[in-house]
Amino acid sequence: MIHHIKLLSNFAAYFIKTIQMNEEVEVMVANETHIPYVPTILKTIEDAAKVRGTGIAKRSPEYVEQKMREGKAIIALKNGEFAGFTYIESWGNKQFVATSGLIVADKFRGQGLAKRIKFQAFELARNKYRNAKLFSLTSGSAVMKMNTELGYVPVTFADLTDDEAFWRGCRGCVNYDVLERTGNRYCICTAMLYDPEKQEKKTNQSTQ
Repeated sequence: MIHHIKLLSNFAAYFIKTIQMNEEVEVMVANETHIPYVPTILKTIEDAAKVRGTGIAKRSPEYVEQKMREGKAIIALKNGEFAGFTYIESWGNKQFVATSGLIVADKFRGQGLAKRIKFQAFELARNKYRNAKLFSLTSGSAVMKMNTELGYVPVTFADLTDDEAFWRGCRGCVNYDVLERTGNRYCICTAMLYDPEKQEKKTNQSTQ
């Protein structure tokens, strides 16, 4: 009994510490003042891909800087220290929006920060592109879980944008040859889609 109480006490202390650490990290829409963080962001993304052994679409510093200037990126900072990042981009004449490049620095992982960043990016995309379908290509189970919580569902690649500019962005991924061989129909990543129209119908049916 004493051992059980001690375990509960330790868990509670860890939980409170995690919340406190998480609250100290500020998550916000990025702007021009955050451009100096771009090299750190790209290095963190590249290093994480190497550790996981998974592919990732590479972006240039200029591309990420542009997302910040356009207010299409989310950055997380703790007292000026980089903690996490993601960005959004519209495709197919703004009919589709992708959230991409979600990353959390090593020392800030395990605190629920990725979810905070992901959810704020979702809100940013919904506010900027109210009628657009939101999609995500990922090979990470954690991102898939977050997508599911937001209302995304697994779909085929055919359900995503046919904008060639988007698919060209996958050329920097080590798994691009798989995508190319299948004519953009299959790859290592899982495609997930949030359809606002279907979600609205689903919500209306559940309230009737």
